[in-house]
Amino acid sequence: QVQLVESGGGLVQPGGSLRLSCAASGFTLDYYAIGWSRQAPGKEREGISCISSSDGSTYYADSVKGRFTISRDNAKNTVYLQMNSLKPEDTAVYYCAASIADLCDAYDYWGQGTQVTVSS
Repeated sequence: QVQLVESGGGLVQPGGSLRLSCAASGFTLDYYAIGWSRQAPGKEREGISCISSSDGSTYYADSVKGRFTISRDNAKNTVYLQMNSLKPEDTAVYYCAASIADLCDAYDYWGQGTQVTVSS
């Protein structure tokens, strides 16, 4: 069964850090571009980061550039999103997704999401 499972969300104070994990089962992440998106209440889903399978190149939305870092550990079949200097506006449900075509805007599989809340 193909599955993506996010973890690592939670409540953090402004300025704090969290590391989200996206673990795959039923397929090998090596061959997929992996992206992170988020959706805040009342807002559309926003693609915030992506890492290529072919050359490891990365993409970041302006809203997170310089604060978030995406990485992959193929041995663990897991992709991470390190989030630093968190702001209240980063509060959202965060989703990871996988693209076999190595595209950062067309995903084949999605996780169920993990809640991140940034608040004092």
